Amino acid sequence: MSDLEAQVPTAFDPFADANAEDSGAGTKDYVHIRIQQRNGRKSLTTVQGLKKEFSYNKILKDLKKEFCCNGTVVQDHELGQVIQLQGDQRKNVSSFLVQAGIVKKEHIKIHGF
Repeated sequence: MSDLEAQVPTAFDPFADANAEDSGAGTKDYVHIRIQQRNGRKSLTTVQGLKKEFSYNKILKDLKKEFCCNGTVVQDHELGQVIQLQGDQRKNVSSFLVQAGIVKKEHIKIHGF
């Protein structure tokens, strides 16, 4: 019976790296850019982990103007302030943050499909 239990395959958890403590998710030294699927083909890009000394509203204003999309700053009790943008803007946002000198390229983690 113990041999049979040892051979039972376990289910693969695709979000295991995001839930692990050592994955860097939620740490302050990384900026996480994620995509969330809404209804149909609609999607939402979220940016979290920016330093508190930056003005989130000014960054959001520049992002909205640069990429012709709408967005908002949301206050989350666990994650702090999170920038949300309409559409899949992951690559655009990462290049914008690097070119503006807000974050170095090695401190950006892009998540999503």
